[in-house]
Amino acid sequence: MTTTEPATAGPLTTAPSAPPVPQHPAGSAPAGAGPLLATTFATPAGELAVLLTPEGVVRAAGFAPVAAMAARLPAATAVRGHRVVAAQDLSREGDGPARVADAVARYAAGEPTALDAVPVEQAGGPFQQRAWQAMRAIPPGRTVTYAELALAAGSPTAVRAAGSACARNLVAPFVPCHRVLRTGGTLGGYYYGLEVKRALLALEARG
Repeated sequence: MTTTEPATAGPLTTAPSAPPVPQHPAGSAPAGAGPLLATTFATPAGELAVLLTPEGVVRAAGFAPVAAMAARLPAATAVRGHRVVAAQDLSREGDGPARVADAVARYAAGEPTALDAVPVEQAGGPFQQRAWQAMRAIPPGRTVTYAELALAAGSPTAVRAAGSACARNLVAPFVPCHRVLRTGGTLGGYYYGLEVKRALLALEARG
């Protein structure tokens, strides 16, 4: 699969003062009760597995089977278990899950900003939380380098840590680590494979 190299955004010189949507470290907000809901959506980049709370907060998402995504959850979250729901039935689980289903459908149909309003939650240290927040501030169709991400997260020398934040991101593409490239514009790595990364960038470029 080939695609035109995406445009590179200007440097994010400071970390955003506030996340564009609700986003908080695991444990900083009530965890809710009951098992997570798990489903898969068809997208141009492949099957997207999503595990979310009954309130509609995404706790894990990625281009891998549900079982593989569940295995990446921290123990404190995994202990809740999960209940598999068909994508077409997710809207019956309440307003929060319905909003997630609608957002993913619109994103897959070519609306690149559709995931921006979806709340996410994942465990991570202060730098990782800032880096994930900065990733959500990268406009669809644009990219930044790992160095620019480190700067935006408030630690300009923490380039390797910025790369680690991308690798540890548990809620892709809601937190769009695919928009972070190596210096010079090469793709770098991606947990789910470079073909998926190319497909996501191409989808967003068309939007």
